[in-house]
Amino acid sequence: QAQLVESGGGLVQAGGSLRLSCAASGSISSIDLMGWYRQAPGKQRELVATITSLGSTNYADSVKGRFTVSRDNAKNTAYLQMNSLTPEDTAVYYCNAAVRLLSRPHSPWNYWGQGTRVTVSS
Repeated sequence: QAQLVESGGGLVQAGGSLRLSCAASGSISSIDLMGWYRQAPGKQRELVATITSLGSTNYADSVKGRFTVSRDNAKNTAYLQMNSLTPEDTAVYYCNAAVRLLSRPHSPWNYWGQGTRVTVSS
């Protein structure tokens, strides 16, 4: 089994920055794609950014140029640096990872974290 734990959320004023972390732990062989998603009140969960194990990234149009996703494979951790935040970025941010467990390294399992809340005040 594996677990994802997000941290770094909080309350910030518009124009400010936050850095989210997602630490994976457990019986992990390796992690393929890692991603950040968010869900605002009354809205569906949406993709924010993804990063492959080799560092290739993909971003939602709404965050391009403001958010940066990165990862440390040795620590099984992903990060989301969020700059120039606006009230529209207010949401619960979730980490997602395709984890290859030691017990079955040929078939990745999809895991979600519990989420971390980001609130941006105007």
